[in-house]
Amino acid sequence: MEKNQICKDAIVSELQKKKVHLFYCLECEELARNIAAESDHITLQSINWRSFADGFPNLFINNAHEIRGQHVAFLASFSSPAVIFEQISVIYLLPRLFVASFTLVLPFFPTGSFERMEEEGDVATAFTMARIVSNIPISRGGPTSVVIYDIHALQERFYFADQVLPLFETGIPLLTKRLQQLPDTENIIVAFPDDGAWKRFHKLLDHYPTVVCTKVREGDKRIVRLKEGNPSGCHVVIVDDLVQSGGTLIECQKVLAAHGAAKVSAYVTHGVFPNSSWERFTHKNNGLEEAFAYFWITDSCPQTVKAIGNKAPFEVLSLAGSIADALQI
Repeated sequence: MEKNQICKDAIVSELQKKKVHLFYCLECEELARNIAAESDHITLQSINWRSFADGFPNLFINNAHEIRGQHVAFLASFSSPAVIFEQISVIYLLPRLFVASFTLVLPFFPTGSFERMEEEGDVATAFTMARIVSNIPISRGGPTSVVIYDIHALQERFYFADQVLPLFETGIPLLTKRLQQLPDTENIIVAFPDDGAWKRFHKLLDHYPTVVCTKVREGDKRIVRLKEGNPSGCHVVIVDDLVQSGGTLIECQKVLAAHGAAKVSAYVTHGVFPNSSWERFTHKNNGLEEAFAYFWITDSCPQTVKAIGNKAPFEVLSLAGSIADALQI
């Protein structure tokens, strides 16, 4: 009897799930297909991404009449200012097509590291981007839900106006699942490269021993030093939200190795890596290039994923399952 009830509950749960029509930008096509593969309740839709002769967008949303009264989502990638305008044009229109609800999935909030003024005249572009997103029109179902992973500064959640409902998710569960699969899972210590990373992630990783590094200024240089913890003899995994040039991670690795770490790996949710800076981490059988045993990133920056392929030490932990779950909220 109890088994039958469980089966009935499972059937009811499946029937209650929303059927979501997922549109996506061209950069995110692979991730969109992976999301759709996670659930029979997600259907991919398409957009004609064309341009006029002067370079401005010439866009067309296919099946616009068929999505009336349906739950609709858009998977975005604001990888450069050049692609933001065309996507915003689509994002502003979709809620107005008489859809039941609208969700914007923006895995990486790209201006997140420019969130404050340090001197008069600085432009906090994170606030500007939050304003743009906050002005998405409401749909028949109400305000737009905005799904963002591991936003750079915790206070940025307050930059969004009440016209949207931001949902802040994290890629850390993907990391913890992967760490549990490692042969030395019982010998892992988590390291934070600075106090900011510790504030963001320590509560999500409090079941691991931790090491905290810090940056100190010596003349014109910023030096990484060990602040607390003992990495000796352990597999140390450096955790942060994003990486650009990778300089801080490299300096952190040197410090951990000098203090006896058996091996060092790294995880960042957003592998930005401008100017192909990921290349300095690939295994090339000499010196520093072998410094990291593993380097985990998610697919929040699709251009990086396409560039690195399966080059060691990189592994991609896909957000597809997490995004599919978020679309059911």
